[in-house]
Amino acid sequence: MTDGTSTGSPTDPQEVAAAEPMAPSAAAPKGASVQRSSAILAAGTLVSRVLGFVKSVLLAVVIGNTGSQAAAAFGLANQLPNNVYILVAGGVMSAVLVPAIVKASLGSDNGQAFVSKILTLGATVFVLLTIVATVAAPWLVDLYATTSDDGRGYSSEQVALAVAFAYWCLPQILFYALYTLIGEVFNARGEFGPFTWAPVVNNVVSIAGLVVFLALFGNEEVNRDLAVWTEDRIALLGGVATLGVAVQALVLIVLFRRTGLRFRLDFGWRGVGLRATGQRAGWLFGVVLIGQIKGIVQSRVVTMGDPDGANVFTMQNAWYVFSLPHSIIAVSIAIAFFTRMSHHASRSDLAGIRTDVSSALRGVGMLTTISALVLAIVAVPFFRLFDPTVDLALQSSIVLWAMLVCLVAFSAEYVLQRVYFALEDTRTPFIYSLFGMVVTFGLLWACTMLPGMWIVAGASLAVSIANLISCTAWIWLVRRKIGAFGFRLVAVRHVQYLGFALVAAVPGAAIVWGLGGYRDGGFGTSGMVPALVTTCLAGAAMAVVYFGLLFVTRNPDFRSTLDLVLARFTGRRRSVSEDAAPRQD
Repeated sequence: MTDGTSTGSPTDPQEVAAAEPMAPSAAAPKGASVQRSSAILAAGTLVSRVLGFVKSVLLAVVIGNTGSQAAAAFGLANQLPNNVYILVAGGVMSAVLVPAIVKASLGSDNGQAFVSKILTLGATVFVLLTIVATVAAPWLVDLYATTSDDGRGYSSEQVALAVAFAYWCLPQILFYALYTLIGEVFNARGEFGPFTWAPVVNNVVSIAGLVVFLALFGNEEVNRDLAVWTEDRIALLGGVATLGVAVQALVLIVLFRRTGLRFRLDFGWRGVGLRATGQRAGWLFGVVLIGQIKGIVQSRVVTMGDPDGANVFTMQNAWYVFSLPHSIIAVSIAIAFFTRMSHHASRSDLAGIRTDVSSALRGVGMLTTISALVLAIVAVPFFRLFDPTVDLALQSSIVLWAMLVCLVAFSAEYVLQRVYFALEDTRTPFIYSLFGMVVTFGLLWACTMLPGMWIVAGASLAVSIANLISCTAWIWLVRRKIGAFGFRLVAVRHVQYLGFALVAAVPGAAIVWGLGGYRDGGFGTSGMVPALVTTCLAGAAMAVVYFGLLFVTRNPDFRSTLDLVLARFTGRRRSVSEDAAPRQD
C-alpha cells in the first residue's frame, strides 16, 4: 500500500506527491518562511481533509456505501483516472521535476523557457493519454473488475454502469496532470499555498454538486437501484466528480503569475534536459508500477465480493478513514525529520540519521497507536454516517478493523522508507517491492476462497498482513543500512503506548456502549447526528485519558512530538528535538 495505489487508495494527487521523496532543501525558503510555509501546508491539508470527509459522507448519502451496487460501480470508475495517472507519472513527477526546475531557475531567464517546454510537453502527452484512456474505458473497467452474473463479480448491468461513469471520470487524468505539473512549478519556486489549497476548492465544488444531485434525484434509498441510473443521473454525478478536479487545476492556472514566470507554448522539446534526472527516478517508477500491479489484482479480488455486502466503495471509504491519522500525523512528522535526515545524509552523518529515525518512529507511534484504538472503538457509530442501517455499518466497520491492524506499522514503514530516500537510494525499495508483491499476491489469492460476504474484509486484512511483514523487513533493511538505531527503545515505547491506549479504550467503549452505539435502536446508531455525537464523546474521552497518562508519566516523547505537530500547524519557530542518542540494539 505504501508503494503505489490500490483499490482503497486516495484519489487526490496531492496525497501521492506528499508520499514521494523530494529534494527537501531544493527550493525551501529559509528562516521564518520555513515555518510559515509549513503552517500553510498543514492548514490547507487539514481543511482539505475535513471538507473531503464531508464530501465522502454526502456521496454515501447520495449513492449508498456498503450493499449498494451503484456505489460499487461509481467507486471503480472514479478510481480509474487516478490509477492511470499514477501509473504514468504519479510520484515520479515530483522527484524529477522539482530538482530540474530549481536547476533551470539558476539560468539567465529564471527558468522560464524550461518551464514553458515542460508544461507544453506534459500537457500534450496527457491530452493524448486522456483521449486514449477515455476511448478504452470498457477495457479498463474489464481490467480492474471481475465480471460474473453468478454473484462472484460485477453483473453485466453493473459493468455497463461503471463504463458509463468511466467515460465521464477518465478526463480527470488531464486535470490531475495539469494540477501536478503546475503545482510542482509553484513548489519549486517556493510558493506552496496554491498547490495545497486548490483541493479545498475541489471539495467545495463537489459538495455543491452533490447537494444539487440530492435535490434533483434523491438519496441512496432511490439511487442504490441500478435501474434508476439514466443518462442524466450518470452525467451529473460523473460530471461533478470531474468538474471538481478541473477547477482544482484551474486555480493554479489562474494564479500561475505568482510564480514570477510567464507561460507560452513551446514545442521545442529536444534537449529539454530531463534524461539524466529521469534515469535517477527510474527505480522509483518501478516501485509505482509494482504498486499499480498489486492494485489491479486487489481490485479484481475485491470486485468478487457479495453485491449486497462490502464493496469497492466501502473499501475506499474505509481507506479514507484509515489514512486520516497517517496523512495528518505521520506525514507531518516524517516530512520534518526527512529534511533533517537529508541534511545528515549530505554530510555522511549516519549517527544523526539514526537519532532522527528513532525519534520519528517513537513520535509517529505515540500518535498512531491511540488513533487506531479510537477508530476501532467508534467504528460502528461512525459508519452510520455512511450507511443507513446498523448491519451495513457493522460490515463497513469490519473492513476498517482489518485495515487498522497495520496502521502503526504502515506509518512506521513510511518513516523507514525515508531513510533510503534521504540517502538517494531508490534501488533497494524497488527490489524489496518485488518481494512484497509476491507476498501480497499470495495473501490475496487466499481471499478468493472466502465466502463472498467476507472477501472485501479478507482482502483488507491480507494487505494489512502484507504491510506488517513489509514493516518488519524495512526495520531490518534500515538497520543494515545505517546500523543499530535503538529499536529496543522504540519497541519498549510502543508497548507503553499500547498499554495507555488500552486503558483509554475502556471509557471510550463504555461511552459508545452506554449510548447504544453497538446495537440497533440505540441512540448512537439512531441517526447521523447521534452517531456523530457518540463518536466525538468517545474519542474525546479516550484522548483525555491517553494524553493524560503520557503527561503524568512524563513520557519524554510526548512534549517533543506535540511541539513538532503544533509547529507545523502554527508556523512557530522551533527545532526538532535532539533527543538523547538512542540505545543500541
